[in-house]
Amino acid sequence: MSKSKNFMVYGANGYTGELIVRYAVAMGMKPVLAGRNVLAIKTMAEKYQLPYEICNLYDKEELNDAVLGVNVVLNCAGPFINTYKPMMKACLKNGTHYIDITGEMEVFERLQRTDAVCKEAGIMALPGAGFDVVPTDCLAAFLKKNLPTATHLQLGFMGIGGGLSHGTATTALQNLGNGGAVRMDGKIKKVPAAYKTKQLPFRKGKNNLAVTIPWGDVSTAFYSTGIPNIEVYMAVTSGAVRMLQLSDSMGWLIGSNTVKNFLQARVDNRKAGPSDKERKKGKSFIWGKVMDGAGNEIEARLSTPEGYTLTALTALNAVKKVLAGNAPVGFKTPSMAYGADFIMEIPGVVRENMSMKREINIE
Repeated sequence: MSKSKNFMVYGANGYTGELIVRYAVAMGMKPVLAGRNVLAIKTMAEKYQLPYEICNLYDKEELNDAVLGVNVVLNCAGPFINTYKPMMKACLKNGTHYIDITGEMEVFERLQRTDAVCKEAGIMALPGAGFDVVPTDCLAAFLKKNLPTATHLQLGFMGIGGGLSHGTATTALQNLGNGGAVRMDGKIKKVPAAYKTKQLPFRKGKNNLAVTIPWGDVSTAFYSTGIPNIEVYMAVTSGAVRMLQLSDSMGWLIGSNTVKNFLQARVDNRKAGPSDKERKKGKSFIWGKVMDGAGNEIEARLSTPEGYTLTALTALNAVKKVLAGNAPVGFKTPSMAYGADFIMEIPGVVRENMSMKREINIE
């Protein structure tokens, strides 16, 4: 099969994959749908009148044949720690660009180590092209641009409305009992769960309690900005903080297979993810601050569409750029590939430089 100027959505039948396909079709794009669930993929292909490939990640020949025919793969199959490696190997072998929507720190770290081989193969590896980590990564780059001497970075996010998909919840379950992580002096350091808490101004005139979590930017923001000290916070309730602290002291139990299997069964019985109505009502808020050794600091925030909606829009925007020939080779974070204003290309995103007291709104 000759390589076409098209893209493959692997994991197209998952919650986020299917959402991305819907948005792609509405934009006039015609992705190749791919996955291992024969019935689900064929049904989707018939519904949207799209080409498809049935391929198992662990069947090298099958996967290579599927990847060979497209210019870029958008991997939507999580947990990505289980899927990135075989797909990345197929992309390297076939000269196909790789994009995914992971937020998993270990995946970012491992893909960063493929930078040299990606350049040799002439491909781009762009993990984190969704809510994880486009808005936070772009805000980090924006802050660093405004304070080039920054040595410390704090990021935080809060979502209103929506909910978790099965894939996101499964990824979270895999990390139960593993504690937290921050970056100190350029190195990722394991810390207790709920290591720090802060009141953060996600919205004008209102603070929300937030707690440190091992979010992807602990990895990616270092490569995007060079800032050696990074903490990432998520808005939570006080009850959630207590639960996180309990999970740290009882990690041996909460991280056990018995507990994880019980919770996974609960996840599998939930609805797949937020409804269209819930997503439309939802909204996300991102906050960030950088500081240097001289006492200077810059603070900014973003408001964006709900997280899954934003993921579909940012991932497809990245795919469009690659298909148009804009694919800098090697490992890239979103802002490394497309700049701090990449997030501002998404309708409905508002950025406020709190240090300058002015807003930038791009529709």
